[in-house]
Amino acid sequence: MTDTTVAAVETEGLSLGKIVWSRFVRHKAAMASAVVFVVTFLIVITSIGVGPIPGWWIWGFNDIDPTIVNNGRPTLAWDGLWFTLGDHPFGQDQIGRDVFARTMRGAQVSLLVMFLMGIIATFVGVLIGAIAGFYRGRRDNLLMRGTEVIIAIPTIVVTAVIGQKFGGANPALFGVVLGFLLWTGLARLVRAEYLTLREREFVDAARVAGASDRSIMFKHILPNAIGVVIVNATLLMATATILEAALSFLGFGIQPPNVSLGQLINEYQTSFTTRPWLFWWPGFFIIVFALTINLIGDGLRDAFDPRQRRIPKSKDFNKQAVAKAATEVAE
Repeated sequence: MTDTTVAAVETEGLSLGKIVWSRFVRHKAAMASAVVFVVTFLIVITSIGVGPIPGWWIWGFNDIDPTIVNNGRPTLAWDGLWFTLGDHPFGQDQIGRDVFARTMRGAQVSLLVMFLMGIIATFVGVLIGAIAGFYRGRRDNLLMRGTEVIIAIPTIVVTAVIGQKFGGANPALFGVVLGFLLWTGLARLVRAEYLTLREREFVDAARVAGASDRSIMFKHILPNAIGVVIVNATLLMATATILEAALSFLGFGIQPPNVSLGQLINEYQTSFTTRPWLFWWPGFFIIVFALTINLIGDGLRDAFDPRQRRIPKSKDFNKQAVAKAATEVAE
């Protein structure tokens, strides 16, 4: 009996969503990364609050404490059972601002840029790739040539100019600009999926049933290409985190009075030998966001991969079913 036969028997009665979820939870690195990301996200959002919603931390990211506690060093300490935060767990900068609050604010800005970029790049990439792959011909040529033009544009230079002129104090605008520049790879992947899937029998059946092109593209073909979309969207978000941090570090991204993780590292880079904790924490959160998103994407890739042999068993699965399938194959 082949692996395909066993997989067919084992997945009987299971939806695609359940199969993907069961494969994903078996990916230990992806699950651990998802837990770390969710916990970090909750701490970042709730600590200093969002907009008019207050947080549980007493300091704001621009508040100044005239009393320099512990000579500005972090007060975070291990008491034998748990960590104690103290007055300034990540320390203070030269003028008394709380580094924890500033790091949380920088993480919020980085998350905003990451999610905006991911949503816009995914939407644009799927739309253009779907139209090009489904219709082919003149539309395909026009859209793909336009995609190649966008690819040829140096992203760092464009985002540096726009960030410096317009988006330095507006993280949302910065995320939108990145989204409209980084969709090209996803568009080409979606186009390739559509070129294959448009020849499948279920598309012919939908046409015979009178479904419109729009319905076929987004209700029939897109669900079958969703694996490629989700995986590459997560990888794009990780790329956006690194790119935003790099541009802000160089001074072309987020500008004061706003704060981002890369901008914090740039601001405190002269304190490397005297107060290294000022940029330890922003660097740590950049690594956490980029690494966890990449590992989650890796887990999703494995979960959506049809060549995976580790298929979850449904409740109705039993040895008699496998034996019966083996007998049928033998006959």
